[in-house]
Amino acid sequence: MTSLFVLDIDGCITMPFQTPDWQALTRLRELNDLSRLRPEIPALSICSGRPQPYVEAVGQWLGMYKPLIFESGGGMFDPRDVSLHWPESLTPEREQIIQEIREWVAADIIATHEGAVSEFTKRTDVGIIHPHESAIIKMYEKVCARIAADYPDFEVHRTEISINIIMKGANKGSGLRWLSQLCDVPLSDIAYIGDSSGDIPALEIAGTGFTPANGIGTLKKMAGVHTTKGKATEGVIEAYHHIIERNKS
Repeated sequence: MTSLFVLDIDGCITMPFQTPDWQALTRLRELNDLSRLRPEIPALSICSGRPQPYVEAVGQWLGMYKPLIFESGGGMFDPRDVSLHWPESLTPEREQIIQEIREWVAADIIATHEGAVSEFTKRTDVGIIHPHESAIIKMYEKVCARIAADYPDFEVHRTEISINIIMKGANKGSGLRWLSQLCDVPLSDIAYIGDSSGDIPALEIAGTGFTPANGIGTLKKMAGVHTTKGKATEGVIEAYHHIIERNKS
């Protein structure tokens, strides 16, 4: 039985730079509220590349009471005791390297691409946001080349509106394993939904995987990953109902 359903934010819970579908989010919250009372409804959690304040806020929208993963596995917020936790891989030496990468990104990427902004408040990764995918693609190529050449312990992922430079030991796969341990739920009993390349490590190990209709083609071709008919929030709700019905059987 699936007892935990983990959601990505951008492209799943909401669409970037668009007004959230508040009616759909209300339906999602109502189901999550019922998870406290009905065992066939799994509790919701988040595993996102977004920084902690944003992940915590979205978790509050949806009444989440399980630990939440932010920065793609680089940190965890636990609403049960309102605490923050960081992975053992985040050493002082790693933090120095992250700061070095952050300074390079600010000088050579952000400053040279109009409309690009840094994701503030991040600690374990370096994030870049831009509203246009064409600009993201150009920056992504340059970022990948530099990281591959000079920072072998880091990896780069992108969405339509973001680039994330993360520690190799702190991706969404490790984030999902962290949730599994904290919640005492085996990976086989965890479902995950994501829409971009950064979600691959989580989808590879989740017991059940989903991608919404707006997910990238690579995810739709992954073995065992179900593609929903609905996009973003509607796709998440569709997957949630699928899980609930399967749990009933």
